[in-house]
Amino acid sequence: MTLTTNQPQQKLTFAQFLEQLPDEGRYELVDGEIMRILPTRMHENVAEFISDSLKAEVRRLNLNYRVSGRIMVRTLNAEENEQGRHPDVSVVDKTLWDSNLSAHSALLEPLQLAVEVVSTNWEDDYVDKLDEYQRLGIAEYWVVDYLAIASRSYLGNPKQPTVFVYLLDNNKVYQSKAYRGTDKIVSRTFPELNLTVEQIWTA
Repeated sequence: MTLTTNQPQQKLTFAQFLEQLPDEGRYELVDGEIMRILPTRMHENVAEFISDSLKAEVRRLNLNYRVSGRIMVRTLNAEENEQGRHPDVSVVDKTLWDSNLSAHSALLEPLQLAVEVVSTNWEDDYVDKLDEYQRLGIAEYWVVDYLAIASRSYLGNPKQPTVFVYLLDNNKVYQSKAYRGTDKIVSRTFPELNLTVEQIWTA
């Protein structure tokens, strides 16, 4: 996924970012600048497969969730600056979503689950978004490194495709577990989910 910038004259707030969003494409607010997200087709395939799998689980169990790849969320970085993040897959409480249907698809409240599919700018997902999503209080966060492009300090040696699931503990700090190969991903949001890492790679 490649990011390009529009070079704004001043650092934008989240509200200004929403007002200035172009009609086409996906964008994030990063350090006060509008950044366009340009994912590869493979990246889109992986994100769509995960989204479809979670939607199927919502339908199967009649869960009160909305699953979407088009939800924006306001976060704060370590400097308390507003960011606008656009997870590849978002799971939000449907009651919260339906409480204001005339509003933009941008949330100030935490998602139930955020999924980021890793691309070349992998530190964004492993470091920056991890910190921001933890601050916001997103209960569950997946980092899907299907290309195994993060450093060996994350992936081990030899590096292999990995899904990291981060869960907030009682102290509101993420605890992580890594899943690889035929491991079945264990999700707090979808406890009956039957999805392996291998299925995601072969999607």
